[in-house]
Amino acid sequence: MHILCINIRPQHKARHIKPKLSSPSHLSDSTERQSLAKDMAFHQRSISLPSRPLSNVGEELHSIEACISSPSLTIETLSDGLRRLGDIYSSIEEIICLPSSQICSSQQRKLLDGEMECSLELLDLCNAMNEVFTELKAIIQDLQVSLRKGDDTVVQAKIQSYIRLVKKAKKNSKKTMKKVVSDKDCRMVKLLSEAREITTALFESTIHLLSKQIVMPKLTLISKAFQKKNSVICNEEQLQVLECCIGDLEAGAGLLFRRLVQSRVTLLNILSS
Repeated sequence: MHILCINIRPQHKARHIKPKLSSPSHLSDSTERQSLAKDMAFHQRSISLPSRPLSNVGEELHSIEACISSPSLTIETLSDGLRRLGDIYSSIEEIICLPSSQICSSQQRKLLDGEMECSLELLDLCNAMNEVFTELKAIIQDLQVSLRKGDDTVVQAKIQSYIRLVKKAKKNSKKTMKKVVSDKDCRMVKLLSEAREITTALFESTIHLLSKQIVMPKLTLISKAFQKKNSVICNEEQLQVLECCIGDLEAGAGLLFRRLVQSRVTLLNILSS
């Protein structure tokens, strides 16, 4: 059995602690303090965006969209995109709080209600992706241990677990609603819709790229006949870098989840006022 680890660029090997995500319906003062502390801890890796008008937030979203469609897309670019999206949702929350943004017609409120439903799906997706990143990182860690022990049977089992998990995540990421609202009279709704679409596209691209990191080449009948025993060809350093890259994705998804919760709570308060 051959394992090929590809498309990984060396970077730091810092470990990340999985953020404990909370359901938006069970937020408390303690949870809020924990989330703020985690945001501060992750601040060094996050690109803080100052308060900005709608047009600048839209430009930032389009910049992320262009990165996602780039042929030179890397996991590092995607984890950076998650952090940027987290900052964008913070900016959106600030814009939502502006007095001019709180004057909505009945039609606009209806559209915002629809976005609220979609935001729940996005929260579920973000939480699910965070859990996937955590599981993938654990598999990579176990794989490194098994490689050092020379246990090919366990190595093959871990590879199969990685591939199955990525396939499952790829299937689930396509279930999120991605329809963009084009209501010209409510730019806030359009902005939220575009942010949701780009976030979903980023997660899909991330899973697609992760699926290419560990590949099991198909063996022909002849090669199988001459293969005396399964062998593993894998660069352990590449696996260590992959582990760090997935850790960055995990941290970015955790930050994004908290920012999504905050913006959703703010919008709920406005709609209920």
